[in-house]
Amino acid sequence: MAKKKPDIPDQVIDAAMALAATRGWRGLTLADIAEAAKLPLSKVHPVYSSKAAILRGFTRRVDAAVLAGEEPGAGEGGARDRLFEVLMRRFDALQPHREALGNIVYDQARDPVAALCGLGRLERSMAAMLEAARLSSGGLRGLFRAKALGLTYLATLKVFLGDDSSDLAATMAALDRNLRRLDRLAGKCSRMQCRAAAAAE
Repeated sequence: MAKKKPDIPDQVIDAAMALAATRGWRGLTLADIAEAAKLPLSKVHPVYSSKAAILRGFTRRVDAAVLAGEEPGAGEGGARDRLFEVLMRRFDALQPHREALGNIVYDQARDPVAALCGLGRLERSMAAMLEAARLSSGGLRGLFRAKALGLTYLATLKVFLGDDSSDLAATMAALDRNLRRLDRLAGKCSRMQCRAAAAAE
């Protein structure tokens, strides 16, 4: 039987997250990550040319895990319930990397350029989460939804990063609270749109 080829993207992502958990993110180099992955830099660079590219790969992997984790009946229930289930699947997928993520978030908060790049990744991921919850991410309305969901996710992420419980009870409570706030905001916006339409008639 032929030996299975190593999955270089996953090797690199796993090595990067392990290093981020122990050493932080800002001071890491691509060469450090290649060495930890037991790969020559010449093999890593064509796949991920920068640490930002590795984070994009990690985000895509998490998105794929969330989408693959869909269960029968995922389209049932109200929008808020569906978003809750989808985002909790995301936090479950992030759980093994919580310490690394905490260090990455801390380091990127001091780097405006990296933070701006992260916003782009976040918006794309939130669009995927909307679609997984059977909510359209298209058009201006979808763009607004993705941005609003991104703020909800970030507010909950702060709690998640400090939640070391096995059942993520604090994260679930925070997510439920933040989604209810988002629901109320969406209701207010909808009522304002109705008033504006009525005034224009």
